[in-house]
Amino acid sequence: MRDDRLVEMRVFKAVVDTGGFTAAAHLLGVSQPFVSQAVTNLERRLGVKLLHRSTRTQRLTSEGESFLVSSNRIMEEIEQAEAQIKSPEPTGDLRVTAPLGFGMDQVVPSLPAFMVAYPKITVHLSLSDAMANLLQDNFDVAIRMGRLQDSSLMARKLCNLQRIVVASPRYIEKHGQPVTPQGLARHNCLRWEGPLDHLNRWPFMINNRRQELPVEGNFHSADGTTLFQLCMAGVGIMRLAEHLALPAIRSGALVPLLADYQAQDDTAIHVLYMRERQLVPRIRAFVDYTVEVFRNPPWVV
Repeated sequence: MRDDRLVEMRVFKAVVDTGGFTAAAHLLGVSQPFVSQAVTNLERRLGVKLLHRSTRTQRLTSEGESFLVSSNRIMEEIEQAEAQIKSPEPTGDLRVTAPLGFGMDQVVPSLPAFMVAYPKITVHLSLSDAMANLLQDNFDVAIRMGRLQDSSLMARKLCNLQRIVVASPRYIEKHGQPVTPQGLARHNCLRWEGPLDHLNRWPFMINNRRQELPVEGNFHSADGTTLFQLCMAGVGIMRLAEHLALPAIRSGALVPLLADYQAQDDTAIHVLYMRERQLVPRIRAFVDYTVEVFRNPPWVV
């Protein structure tokens, strides 16, 4: 029994990639009517429109956008499966997303050794504090800090995540420093906004009990690197992840505050990937490598 689903998927992808039916036909070495009929057959079988057609352009529908993501993934997995038969080395494109601050400080420095070990993998790295959706945004792997949301994603722990309350010597010289957590109410605290605004409740151990205190300040950002730079510049106090805090404390650029009240975080840094892709060699290679790199966190001496 003939199954044209992969053919139709390849034709649909070619139309999107080239921007038109005639260009797709030229790319694939087939006729324009063949391309048009393949897309029509695909839409008929799925029962949805994948493309809005006009005399000059084709535009993806929302269903078309979703199907394109799945098509890209399936095509990549087919190519990867064939490549693994031809070569024992992991190959292909690897798309990784990570938080901006942790990415620049820790992920980027770890990549050269990975790329030497796996020269046939092409890494595409996106750094952002926005929460990417692996399926919709077409990522293979995500590195995430903090508590994980319930999801179908597979997760492997890299290391514990601890945050430390810090300020620069310049800030302390000008404004003093709080003696108790309640004293933060008289200080300028650097605050997150957007999806990470829950981090504006700082946990402390007060009278042997864990308590979370809301903090206030005149600077907000959804970008952790920006908050860190403002803290270093003496603008305010920050509760900072220790991969940035500990080296800055050791160099004297930042001073730890309220150490007697510090609460242990119950969060971690993880690497995530889709369950159905855990056996893709390039993804497995990156996950295993990253787990090994951070098994003993480089910032902890």
